[in-house]
Formats: sequence, structure tokens, C-alpha cells
Amino acid sequence: MRRFSLWLRGKPMIADCGLALLFFVLEIVAFVGSDRDERWPQLVLGLLICLPVVWRRKYPRVSAAAILLMSLTSTFIMWTTGSAAGEHPGLLALGVALYTLVAYVDRRTAAVYLGFLVVDTILSSLVVRQNVILGIIISALLFALAWITAEFFGARRAYDEEVAARLKVAEYDRDRRAEEAVATERTRIARELHDVVAHAVSVMIVQADGASYAVDTNPALAKKALGNISSTGRDALAELRRTVSLLRSEVSDDAMPQHGTAGIAKVVDMMRATGLQVRLELTGELDDISPSVSLGIHRLVQESLTNVLRHAGADPKARVTVRRTETAVLLEVIDNGSVRSAFIGGSGNGLVGMRERVHVLHGTLETGRRPDGSWRVYAELPLEIND
Repeated sequence: MRRFSLWLRGKPMIADCGLALLFFVLEIVAFVGSDRDERWPQLVLGLLICLPVVWRRKYPRVSAAAILLMSLTSTFIMWTTGSAAGEHPGLLALGVALYTLVAYVDRRTAAVYLGFLVVDTILSSLVVRQNVILGIIISALLFALAWITAEFFGARRAYDEEVAARLKVAEYDRDRRAEEAVATERTRIARELHDVVAHAVSVMIVQADGASYAVDTNPALAKKALGNISSTGRDALAELRRTVSLLRSEVSDDAMPQHGTAGIAKVVDMMRATGLQVRLELTGELDDISPSVSLGIHRLVQESLTNVLRHAGADPKARVTVRRTETAVLLEVIDNGSVRSAFIGGSGNGLVGMRERVHVLHGTLETGRRPDGSWRVYAELPLEIND
């Protein structure tokens, strides 16, 4: 049963079709067993009442308006015929429409719709003139139940969405750290490779120079030097092959994070999905700068917003400003002052990592509290890196 429920949750249109069919079955039960001459027109109207339920989540406003219009039409038919022949059990869909507006649109729209429902209920009760008070009470209970249920499930859905968004950020952060760990290891291996090659070549040069001087005066010494060159070369070649084999695993382009404006927007959108309110300001052409600087901007924005999110208060906000000048890219991330900085009372690894990255890019980094209590991260990265 749970498996079917999960499957149905992923296909809302099928669930809504089933709900509309249930309402229409109630219409059939109410009218087929009667001897009224208006049976078939009433069934057609009942179908028109139930049909908008199918699209209640895809087009909630249009669906709710259509159901209300059919309800008013039913009231008009009762008024013109002077009987209760226009009553429809499918009008329970009015409660479903109210629920949908509260849960999927907003309370203001739902409140306006509820006002129209009150007017419709009063009109239909006055037209029927049978158990007016009971009809109003039943309608009031139906609408109250729909609103309260929507509030409960809406809050639960919002909580689930926020948890899912935070899990997505955590997974993205995990993948990023794994990628950085791989990059760090590759850098270490590259340094080892440089040390091996530099050491071997230096020894071989010294031995070759010695052999060239001793080849005429001391052939034995020259022969020994050549043997040392050969041995050193073989050892260096073996070490080179071993080290290079560790670098053969390639990382696909799809696994690498996006850079430029697309990468920054991706990080900001991901953080917004978790409930962090981020305002992004981009100035200048940021898509044609060097990959190293672009990656640096991406990581600084990501690390700063992640730290704001981790130590967020009740209503965290952040402003991200990236501006390109003629010689550098200026990055500024400021929170709203309602958060405790990750670098105060935390491990401080985030700040150390950002300083190291900015140092590699020959830039400058400033972090700290501002007079208004907000935390500011400001970096200036030169466009051209001269090693």
C-alpha cells in the first residue's frame, strides 16, 4: 500500500482524476435513481462540476473559478425551476478547490475565494429554503475543514521540500569536497612528480658533466658515471610511470561544476531552495574570464553562502555582488546580521580554505564583522595571474 501511495504521489494528475471520478459517481447515485425529467441535463452539469478537479493542481485558480461558476449555475437552475433539482453532491469539490488554493497558491487568494463561497452558500440556501441553517453549518464545517487540512499538509510539504533542498546542498557540498580532495591529491602527486624528475635530471647532469671531464684522463671513472646515469634514469622512469598511472583517471566535464554566471546562479538557486534569501548582483562580463579565476569565484560564493546557511538564524538573508573591472573581479558577500559567522566559534577551516584559494590566485581577501553586525566577505581577484 505504501508503494502505491508513493507511486501515486509522483503522479498527481492520476490522483486528481480519481477524485473527480469519485465525485461524479456521487452525482450518478444522486440522479440515476430518481424519476426527474431533468436527470440527463443535471448529470451533464454534474460532470462539468467534477471535471475541473482533474486540473486543480496544474491550474488551481482556473479550476477553482470553474467549480464556483458551476455552483452558481446550479443555484440559478434551482431558482428558475423553483425546486431543489439543481442540488449536486459533486459540489463537495468546492472544499477541494479551497484546499488547493490554500495549499498550492496563497492565503490571500484563498480568502477571496472563501468570500465568494460564502456568498454562493447563502444564495443557494435562500433558494432551496429547506434546512437553511443546517446547510450553512455543513458548508461552514466543510470549508473550515478544507482550510485547516490545507494548512497542515502545506506546512508538512514545505518542511519536506526544505529538508530535500538541504539534503541536495549537503550532497553538492560533499561532492565538492570530494572533488577538492581529488584535486589536492593530484597536486601532491604532481609535486612528487616534479621532485622525482628534477632530482633525477639534476643527478644525471652532474654525472654527465663529470664523465665528460674524466673520459680522457680516467676512463674507469667516466664509465662509472655513465653507469650512474643509466641507473638514475631507469629509477626515474619507473617512478615516473608509477606516478603518472595515478593521474590516468579522467574526470568528465559533466562532473565538474559550472563556472561563470551559470555556476554562480546554480549555487544561489540551490541555496534559495533551502530557505536562504539571497540577492544576486552580477556586473560585467563574467563568462570569458580564465577558468582558474572563475572557479575561485564559484568556490568563494559557495563557501560563503554555505557558512551563512549552516549558522543561520530565524530569517537569514545574504547579498552576493560580483563585479568585473578592467583588471580584476570584485566579490562581496554580506549577510543580514542575524547569523553567527562560521568563523566565530567554528573550526575556521572555511576561512583558511578561502584565504588559501585567494592566495593562489594572487588576490586579496577581507572578512569580518561590520558596524551593523553583519558579516562581510570581500575578495579581489586579478584577471591575469602572473606566476
